[in-house]
Amino acid sequence: VPVRRLAPAAGRVYGRRWLVLLLFSLLGFAQGLLWNTWGPIQNSARLAFGFSGWDIALLVFWGPIGFAPCFFFMWLMDKKGLRVTVLLTSSLMVLGAGLRCVPVSDLEIRKKLIHGGQLLNGLAGPTVMNAAPFLSTTWFSPDERATATAIASLLNYLGAAGAFLVGPLVVPSPNGTSHHLLVSQSNTEHIKDRIEAVLYAEFGMVSLIFSAALAYFPSRPPFPPSVAAASQRLSYRRSFCRLLSNFRFLMIALAYAIPLGVFSGWSGVLDLILTPVHVSQVDAGWIGFWSIVGGCVVGIAMARFADFIRGMLKFILLLLLSGATLASTWFTLTCLTSVTHLPLTTATLYTSCILLGIFLNSSVPIFFELFVETVYPVPEGITCGVVTFLSNVFMGVLLFFLTFYHT
Repeated sequence: VPVRRLAPAAGRVYGRRWLVLLLFSLLGFAQGLLWNTWGPIQNSARLAFGFSGWDIALLVFWGPIGFAPCFFFMWLMDKKGLRVTVLLTSSLMVLGAGLRCVPVSDLEIRKKLIHGGQLLNGLAGPTVMNAAPFLSTTWFSPDERATATAIASLLNYLGAAGAFLVGPLVVPSPNGTSHHLLVSQSNTEHIKDRIEAVLYAEFGMVSLIFSAALAYFPSRPPFPPSVAAASQRLSYRRSFCRLLSNFRFLMIALAYAIPLGVFSGWSGVLDLILTPVHVSQVDAGWIGFWSIVGGCVVGIAMARFADFIRGMLKFILLLLLSGATLASTWFTLTCLTSVTHLPLTTATLYTSCILLGIFLNSSVPIFFELFVETVYPVPEGITCGVVTFLSNVFMGVLLFFLTFYHT
């Protein structure tokens, strides 16, 4: 009997794996879209709902706060499988998106409901950001694993990019923050109605994804696609002991968590940061959009390259982080116009921010593959859960200080 059970582990893949990947990726896309709803339209949201700068930063801050029960979701995925975890995650997102749409006339109550909805959506973050390597190992063959990880993990970032595009294009800017001062479209009620339309559309999209996952989202295939997927993994407690005692893993985790965590929080409030230098929320939205989209495209290409050429993960990461260092230095020197006397133009602002996003976001799937290879046989969900929790700690530190940002 044991021989008969282990025989299919040599590698059997199923065509339905792409449907599973699509459903999970759409869930990640929706979670990123909901998380980044308010940052790109912060000027309009202040006028329509009376939000303060502290409120805007807190609405983004609920994302890293939602990682507090991260280890529970890792345990659930390890013990109960993907289906139970995905259904719980998507139900939290539906409830959170619904809370944001409750039509209450009292603005104070409405703000509390919106904050509660953002928190529930933040609680979905651990699954959509951690489960990509677990899904790819469970369903895909070794020569497709990095590509599947890239698609599943980067679609969450693409959802955040979609918010940069949808928000500023659908919701008009209030007077004084846009180059196009259309008085007839800048009144409070019109702006509030357009924001409501965005919230209802996002609620409908999340409900549809939840219904599809409820109808079909299996925990695992009938037979594993590889020997690695069929092998016995370490227990929950032994996995943490192995991770915390592995110095190489801890160094790679810091190399991932510090730049990615800070950049994620920074891009989420990009409009708030660039408003003092007279950059409109439409321009800030396009900058954020192209930086994330470029990172997703390059990241998937890099992952496909890594699938064909093994043993190049560290070299690829060094190239990407070197490029990110140069791009962030360029952006910083350009913004310090009083010191460096470099011109702050639309072209330099777009180019430096977009390059920074491309280099950093495209490194995510490469990092995930390096983590999994470094600490095998620790379960993928636990490994990526620890590093994403750490990155959200750094994001939280940045956003905590930005809640006091007034100039």
